[in-house]
Amino acid sequence: MAQFGKKMQQKEKNISDYSVIILAAGKSSRMGIPKWSLQFDKNTSFIEHITNEYYRFGCKEIILVINETDYSSFIEKNYNIMENFKIVINKYPEWDRFYTLKLGVSELEKVQTVFIHNVDNPFVNPVILSRLIENSAGFDVIVPEYEGRGGHPILISPQIIQKVISTKENILHFKEFMNQFSKNRVKTDDDKILININSATEYQSYFKF
Repeated sequence: MAQFGKKMQQKEKNISDYSVIILAAGKSSRMGIPKWSLQFDKNTSFIEHITNEYYRFGCKEIILVINETDYSSFIEKNYNIMENFKIVINKYPEWDRFYTLKLGVSELEKVQTVFIHNVDNPFVNPVILSRLIENSAGFDVIVPEYEGRGGHPILISPQIIQKVISTKENILHFKEFMNQFSKNRVKTDDDKILININSATEYQSYFKF
């Protein structure tokens, strides 16, 4: 009984302390269709799979930032999305990832620790999510690493969230902005953290139905 209580407490901690912002505002010109709409399996799209995994993990808020052109297509899909899901429209996707992050941050209910997940990597490993959290004390950016290469998703601290909110500029280099904060690279044995699916060829190399 004590063990069950401990598990419940951990789940409550996850729900109250962590959210995820999914970056999906790019125009997917190389792919030809929105990456969030790609099929992860025969019944589930990338965005459904990603959001479902973060929901099961216990994230309080799931925020998707999408471009204005894709918004109507997303609504037409009529996905069965959980109630803690929010969608934000980026009218200026050419302003790049920092601005997309800034829009997502603006929808958070409070300043807190947040996962940043790129929609072109649909793989979500709850073990890695837990390891990022476990190795976050004293750091602002926590990055999974496979064979010396950093991957996705990353976990960022409330200090970064506050900095994003207070930054007046909209167009900043995402990596350069993150480099000003303390970073912890967490070694993993999952090479899927390195995947970025940007073209039909790359998609077909991972998904064959």
